[in-house]
Amino acid sequence: MTVSFDGVAAGAAGSPGRRVGALLAATGLIAMTCFAPASADAQSSGAPKQRTRTAAPAYVSYVTRDGDTLYEISGRYLRDSGDWAMLSRLNHVPAPRRMPAGIVLRLPADRLRQDPESARVIATSGPAEHAFGKGPYTPLSAGTTLGEGDRIRTGHNGFVTLELPDGSRITVSQDGALDIGKLRRTVLTGSGDRVLDLQRGEVDSQVTHATKKDDRFQIRSPSVVAGVRGTRFKVAYDGDARTTAVEVLDGAVGIDPAAVNGQASAPLPGVPLQASAQLVKARFGSVTRAGGAIGGPVALLPAPSLTEPAKVQDGKTVAFDLVPAERAVAYRVQIARDADQLDLIRDLRVSAPHADFGDLADGTYFVRIAAIDANGLEGLPQVYGFERRQLGLAASAGPRAGSRDYEFRWFVSRSTVETRFRFVLATTEDLRHPLVDRTDLTGGQLVVSDLPGGVYYWTIVAEQFENGRFYEKSSAVRSFTLAR
Repeated sequence: MTVSFDGVAAGAAGSPGRRVGALLAATGLIAMTCFAPASADAQSSGAPKQRTRTAAPAYVSYVTRDGDTLYEISGRYLRDSGDWAMLSRLNHVPAPRRMPAGIVLRLPADRLRQDPESARVIATSGPAEHAFGKGPYTPLSAGTTLGEGDRIRTGHNGFVTLELPDGSRITVSQDGALDIGKLRRTVLTGSGDRVLDLQRGEVDSQVTHATKKDDRFQIRSPSVVAGVRGTRFKVAYDGDARTTAVEVLDGAVGIDPAAVNGQASAPLPGVPLQASAQLVKARFGSVTRAGGAIGGPVALLPAPSLTEPAKVQDGKTVAFDLVPAERAVAYRVQIARDADQLDLIRDLRVSAPHADFGDLADGTYFVRIAAIDANGLEGLPQVYGFERRQLGLAASAGPRAGSRDYEFRWFVSRSTVETRFRFVLATTEDLRHPLVDRTDLTGGQLVVSDLPGGVYYWTIVAEQFENGRFYEKSSAVRSFTLAR
């Protein structure tokens, strides 16, 4: 059996086709796809391209195997098994006939049978729900299987990541809504047809490279259709501003208007990305307003960096300081349980290069940082691994009643781990020339006697060794005044 796609007029079958089919059968099984050409009246890349309203019909060439009948072929490869009569008329083949191997038959591409596929939820966090059609929403959990017609929505700090049968992964960020418009595979050709409708929020997609010419992967928003053949890219729709931002990290994305002359429009399977109204390559982005021309490519900002990338997050809250980036008007900081950011748990947009996420359970995490430009486009990301290991260190000091002694006390929150302490007391805030510098203390108390009048500064440093790693936590430098 051999298949190929053709955009030809009816009535071209007959003995030449049989001779070609015999040649194909003799040389083995060959598959090729080719759809009708792109619209001839396409406009330049800066404006939406107009597509022809009536495209030439597309056909799939099927080369018979010995004993095939039109009944069996229509039952296996067409949506309606009753289409054998249409095949008989189209190919001038008597219906009851069993055919020898090598006859070329044409099957209408728009009548090919497609089987449904499913997407598996591989990660969720926070408020995440799904519904089928107009049904009620129910909580979403890892392991759930979704299909065509399912709708997904997330709340604040809610995230969902789906995995498709070909390994492609799609993450719906917080406060988002995504509908699965199409999730099918054509039985005869094996090509996939995946269309996702973004209603609000953002979708981050890692798409496996397409292996067939008529494979289709599209993210559709109210203003654009973004199609790829294997890349990592983001699509974000702002309903208030009615704008869609597309950011390309790898590969290329073809962007087309979601509607032309008031009619919904999207490239058909097999249409090359180069025929799109705008082709956006890696490290570039585009912003398009609903009803407007597709935005031109804009270079994404370089990835920023952390001021302390190796810092253990041991404070009361998890916070990061970024090195200010040139031309950045804001920053995005995300935390995930994995380096690929598939299992997201936190997401912040901040106007200054500082992000505070509040409390977070101890563990190993990954933070992803990016700068945002004046167009609202998110730049190239940088990912760091970090350890969250909260270590509380409280300290106090005061004079002992009826004496010239001054008593210092401290304690740590992880008291089950062996801890050594260092105490430093000085007359300057930088502690450079200490009056007292005691190391290897094991208790939580120290008394200093006969201090003369003046201003003093002090700190306590806790040191722990656990699971093969050394940890150190310093208290804030505190001060007190003695009047003698």
